[in-house]
Amino acid sequence: MVFIGGALIFAYLSTQEYRHIVRIVGNDIHGDRNMLIGITQIRGIGYAFASAILDSLKIDPHNNIGFLSDDQVKSIESIIKNPESVKFPSWFLNRRKDLPTGKDVHLITSDIEFSVRTDIEREKTANSWRGFRHTFGLKVRGQRTRTTGRKGGAVGVQKGGKVLPAGAVVPGVTAEGTVPAEGTAPAAGAAATDKKGAPADKKGAPADKKGAPADKKDAGAAKKEAPKKDVGKK
Repeated sequence: MVFIGGALIFAYLSTQEYRHIVRIVGNDIHGDRNMLIGITQIRGIGYAFASAILDSLKIDPHNNIGFLSDDQVKSIESIIKNPESVKFPSWFLNRRKDLPTGKDVHLITSDIEFSVRTDIEREKTANSWRGFRHTFGLKVRGQRTRTTGRKGGAVGVQKGGKVLPAGAVVPGVTAEGTVPAEGTAPAAGAAATDKKGAPADKKGAPADKKGAPADKKDAGAAKKEAPKKDVGKK
């Protein structure tokens, strides 16, 4: 698209066919996306890598990706699969010195997940320290784990209550272990047990009071008998 004197001229409509969906390396990209942003939707292709591809092919990065021709799509796919064909530097690739092949390659889409999974399994089978950390789900790259990386239940101090004996009745709690709602009457059994228990305690108190005078009488009788014995001896 070119702006000349306020008039909009579509340069590509006469020579190229617009496609609403463009398929590149198995990824469907909407044709209304920007050329540079649309290529970065492929996993493993970043902003810098996409910009380098468009610069090498002399494609306008500000145009919509739906205006790409079939030849341009094939050339983009060939560069993604073999970046060495356009002399991309090795530090530009995402997997250098691959262990199985020993080459510098650039991984995309599902190849990234597969390579990461195989690397982790190799560390585990070698019984390396990194493999042990992966096995137990811990951080591998030397991060702190005092306050981060916690998994599972809540971590903290739990307050423990006293254990009641079997058959103990807790006031305000029903036999099923639930607390009755506010404004509701207590259970009939609980009310009866509370009322019966109260008089028993009251009856026990007078019994103790009666026992006290009896002890006083015995002490007075013992004092009176002692002087009589002394008088007879004199």
